[in-house]
Amino acid sequence: MEAILRNTITNDWITILVVLSLLFLVLAKNVFYSRFLNFIILPFNNKYIFMYNKKEKLMNWFNLFWGLFLIINFSLFIYLALNIIMENDHSSKALAFPWIIGAVIVYIFLKLGLQLGNGYIFGIKKMITEVLFKKLSYFNYSGMIMFLANIILTYILLGSKPVVYVAILLILLVNIIGWITILRNHQKLITSYFFYFILYLCALEIAPLILIGSYLKD
Repeated sequence: MEAILRNTITNDWITILVVLSLLFLVLAKNVFYSRFLNFIILPFNNKYIFMYNKKEKLMNWFNLFWGLFLIINFSLFIYLALNIIMENDHSSKALAFPWIIGAVIVYIFLKLGLQLGNGYIFGIKKMITEVLFKKLSYFNYSGMIMFLANIILTYILLGSKPVVYVAILLILLVNIIGWITILRNHQKLITSYFFYFILYLCALEIAPLILIGSYLKD
C-alpha cells in the first residue's frame, strides 16, 4: 500500500509537468497554426527553415512556447533516464528535479549567450543568428520525442531501458539532421572560421556529452 501511494505521489508531480508542457504545445499550435504545421514536418522537409529563417527574429512567441515545452521535457527525460539507467527509485529522488531543470536552463542560455557573443566579436551576428535558428528549431523538435518518451516511461513501460535508448537515438538523429543542414548551408562560414568552429564543437557540443557519459559510467 505504501509503495502504491508513493508511486501515485510521484506520478502526480510528473503529470503536472507533462500537462503544463502540453499546454505550451497547444498554445503554439493554436496561435501559430500554419507555422506549427510546417514545423511538424521539419526533419523530412526544410520548408519551415526556408520560410522563417530570414524573416523571423531568434526570439519570438512561437520559439518561446516550444522552448518552454523543450525545457520541461528535456529536464524530465534526463531525470527519468538517469534513474532508470542507474536503477534508482525515482520516487525518493524527486528533489533532484529542480537541480536538473536549473542546470538545463543555465546550460541552454549560457550556450546561446556565448554563441551570440562570438557573433558580435567576429562581426557575423546575422549569420550566427541564422545558425542558431536552425539549431534551436531541430532541438525544439526533439522535445516531442522526449515528451512521448516521458509519457511511456511514466505510465506505460515504467523503468524501460530500451525506451530510454531508443529515445536517445531518435533525439540524436533529429539533431544530426539539423547539423547536416547547417553544415551544408554554411560551408563558407565554417571554412573561414574553421579553428573556432572546432573549438566550439569541442567546448560546447562534445564536452557536455563526454561529462554526462563519464557520470553515467561512474
